[in-house]
Amino acid sequence: MPTVGADPVIGDRAYGTEAATIARLGRAVCDGLLAGGVLPVIKHIPGHGRAKVDSHHGLPRVETDRAELAASDFAPFRALADMPWAMTAHIVFSGIDPTAPATLSPKVISEIIRGEIGFGGVLVSDDVSMGALQGGLGERTSGAFAAGCDLVLHCNGDCDEMTAVVEAAAPMTAATMERVTRGETLRRRSVQPFDRAAAEARFDALLADMPEPRSR
Repeated sequence: MPTVGADPVIGDRAYGTEAATIARLGRAVCDGLLAGGVLPVIKHIPGHGRAKVDSHHGLPRVETDRAELAASDFAPFRALADMPWAMTAHIVFSGIDPTAPATLSPKVISEIIRGEIGFGGVLVSDDVSMGALQGGLGERTSGAFAAGCDLVLHCNGDCDEMTAVVEAAAPMTAATMERVTRGETLRRRSVQPFDRAAAEARFDALLADMPEPRSR
């Protein structure tokens, strides 16, 4: 949920600026993905819209107090807490844990993501190679697992970094396996038949009803 003055990195990946709208649109997207046999991942939990720094390059700090976050930023995630997967935010929430970003914070994960928000699915870290995190890739990986992430994500394809991540990882716990299995069961049960021709016809009809763009 972007706020005034936030870094534009989230951009149109956000579904709006009002929690209720975001939750409604997010639900529609998740339901559509599941109907097509795709697992949705809600992100970046517990919120990225107040970050004034692009977490690809630096570590954002959010000074907003916990009560305001609970009433706004956390609200769409609470509404979607039954979804099977979520991705963490590399953001420090000073009013909750002033020392560690959510990805590496046992307090944020246990008290906020698992507790207050009530998310019970698979929790995957954002890319641990991003500039928001400090230390070696092994340290980042072990820190994310220790904080409560189920899985760690590494995205840039650097072989040495990938090796460090793998060496710091461990077999999935029984709790993680149960969450993964539960998500996969939901995905399989949610798949709906798809009539491509009918969908294309409906899409074309919707486009035909749209007003013509104004010429400059």
